[in-house]
Amino acid sequence: MLKSIITGAGHYLPERVVTNDDLSEMMNTNDKWIVERTGIHERRWFTPGVDTVTSMAKNASIMAIKNARIENTAIDFIIFATITPDYFIPGNGVLLQRELGLQGIGALDVRNACSGFLYALSVADQFIKTGMYKNILVVGAEIQSSALNKNDEGRSSAVIFADGAGAVVCSATEEEGRGILSTHLHADGDFAEELYVKDPGSSREVRVSQELIDSGSFNLSMNGNTVFKHAVLRFKEVIEEALAANNLESKDIDLLIPHQANLRISQYIQNKMDLRDDQVFNNIMHYGNTTAATIPIAISESIQQNKIKSGDLVCLAAFGSGFSWASAIIRW
Repeated sequence: MLKSIITGAGHYLPERVVTNDDLSEMMNTNDKWIVERTGIHERRWFTPGVDTVTSMAKNASIMAIKNARIENTAIDFIIFATITPDYFIPGNGVLLQRELGLQGIGALDVRNACSGFLYALSVADQFIKTGMYKNILVVGAEIQSSALNKNDEGRSSAVIFADGAGAVVCSATEEEGRGILSTHLHADGDFAEELYVKDPGSSREVRVSQELIDSGSFNLSMNGNTVFKHAVLRFKEVIEEALAANNLESKDIDLLIPHQANLRISQYIQNKMDLRDDQVFNNIMHYGNTTAATIPIAISESIQQNKIKSGDLVCLAAFGSGFSWASAIIRW
């Protein structure tokens, strides 16, 4: 029976480091305020003219393919998760395909924001289980900093979101005891406007106008309290759902890699599930919230730091805009 397994991972982060002190020069904030509320000390922002969503994804993908010990030409499908594409159309999947010299293979874009990578991974898992593809490149990449309102009004969002890219190669295997055991996807559109960027939208009489720009509708809007309350509930639910589906308990988890939304959320979930520090991977302190890129970046760093070894039970979980949330259980 075919199963899918992550055979390689990679990541890329822009060179520009933006500290909390840097932000205090742009808006009324300080290091203590940011750390207490988010756990973030610094993040990466792209450099215009140097970084693009495509270029960051390419760097992460090259690293993932190399670590999977295959050639570029072995990739037979691309799934690209991003809500910040380089173009309004087409999606970033075909742009990455072009950069990797893989013209002709299929490329699919996923726009589920913070849960986008897990949605993409789930799609890849299904394609591989059916035998349609053998090696799928799954990517999460974002440039969020260009959509942030970097003044006092947008402070609550501007201190959180950042830029980066991560990628994994999802491959077919018949080896027993390894692979993606299950994935679990959920959404609730009742809360769509609690975390969103309203424009540009096709339902306006004019997609882009000075009036719309001046209104702030092109900036990220987030109801932080509502997001936090739902996140801590849904994170725990979807992790427990994945464990129950595989007759497992939280104590069986070797490493939980949550979406890096807010360190307080991760710590709350860790406490509720009675997990040790070494059972949860966090890097939001250094990189902020890179939306669809957080989990693949964290997977890549976890492997680099030898926090994942063969046979480990790894749980991935995410919650974000939509609202949408998801989880995956993997026997490494």
